[in-house]
Amino acid sequence: MISQNAFSQMNRFRNEIDRVLGVDSQSWPRATTFPLVNIWEDQDGFYVEAEIPGVSMDDLEIFVHEGNELSIKGRRANAVSERHWRYRERGTGEFERRFKLSDAVDVELVTAGLTNGVLTITLPKPEAVKPQKVEVKVT
Repeated sequence: MISQNAFSQMNRFRNEIDRVLGVDSQSWPRATTFPLVNIWEDQDGFYVEAEIPGVSMDDLEIFVHEGNELSIKGRRANAVSERHWRYRERGTGEFERRFKLSDAVDVELVTAGLTNGVLTITLPKPEAVKPQKVEVKVT
């Protein structure tokens, strides 16, 4: 069994090697969920932006499940496998992200577009869930 002291010694050793080599391994990129997504809403609908560089519309599938769950599924082609990689951050292969929205959407009016590697999805809310102004009558 390796003691906690052995791990702290290994970390100190790694930090010393990083210092000597002029490398900051603490700031190296970490694996992230792909694609990175922003979602916001207003009274008319939900709006999604997903960064998907290297993915074509032919390799994408967008679904609305049960009226309020969005799924973005796709595939980013694998780069040439014979390369001798020196540094590699961009992943390849299949991906899927699912998001539960707080209200239903009008599936018939959902639109999606891809521009410069950014997927934009507009999910309008049905009239029934949009805020309705109530007239106040003076009597």
